[in-house]
Amino acid sequence: MKLATFAHGSGDRVGALDGSGEMLIDLTSLCGTTSMQALIEGGPAELERVRQAVKDASGDHLVRLAAVRLRAPIPVPVQIRDFSVFPTHIRQAPVGMRKLGARLAGEPELDIAPEPEVPAVYRERPIYYFSNRFSVVGPEAKIAWPGYSTIIDFELEIAAVLWRGGKNITAERAGEHIFGYTIFNDFSARDAQMAEMRGMLGPTKGKSFDTGNAMGPFLVTRDEIGDPRHLRATARINGQVWVSDTLEAMMHPFEQMIAYVSRDETLHAGEVFGSGTIGNGCGLEVSRYLAHGDVVELEVEKIGVLRNTISARS
Repeated sequence: MKLATFAHGSGDRVGALDGSGEMLIDLTSLCGTTSMQALIEGGPAELERVRQAVKDASGDHLVRLAAVRLRAPIPVPVQIRDFSVFPTHIRQAPVGMRKLGARLAGEPELDIAPEPEVPAVYRERPIYYFSNRFSVVGPEAKIAWPGYSTIIDFELEIAAVLWRGGKNITAERAGEHIFGYTIFNDFSARDAQMAEMRGMLGPTKGKSFDTGNAMGPFLVTRDEIGDPRHLRATARINGQVWVSDTLEAMMHPFEQMIAYVSRDETLHAGEVFGSGTIGNGCGLEVSRYLAHGDVVELEVEKIGVLRNTISARS
């Protein structure tokens, strides 16, 4: 199923995309589904109840997709962790930061080759950081340029959403804990990130600002996706393709991420695990950045298109 959270009247509702792709079945009125988080927490039994109800949905419960405003599938996730598992991005991002440093200092552009190998720590374990769960927006939302930054970037990712919690989950069973997948754009203030990463504690204001995490347009259940590494992901800026590739290069699949994080740590339904940026999936890797008014479209097959516009600096 392709599921969505959409604004309707004074509150949010949950919908399922119908076979035409043009209508949403209003699960709030049809099934009493109060939120995407509640649907996820209900587990397999609740999802099956919804599936059966959808089969008999009448016109009274249909809403035209073009007439509603989609929100992020989970507007305020219980947790967001973002990983870095794509070797090309891991190798090229540090080079991009050095080139950006030279640019900001008014120095000539550096000609630097990326390291030939990924640092061993990235192959040994799926490295991640915590993101701001309160800064999530959905498709068509404007991304507010933070006033402390002059360099804004996008990041092309997908995200897995958990529907079962647990601790010490094995990689072999971890797939059973994945509810579904959505598109994730981890917007970044690169100049702020470059400065703070010298502190060796990970990104803070480089990643954490209002509207900095865009997700959507749909949360697609795991059975419709299969192995997400086979999906093709594309980023377009103002209609121009900047990158298009599959997710095959992931060094650690989501199952390994879940197993690693759950070691003596309890996970919860509704947590979001970002895949990290695919190779060449951000401006940092190609020394091209966003400007006011730019339209950023991330498309992942079987999920849809996540479109956002960059607003003026505050």
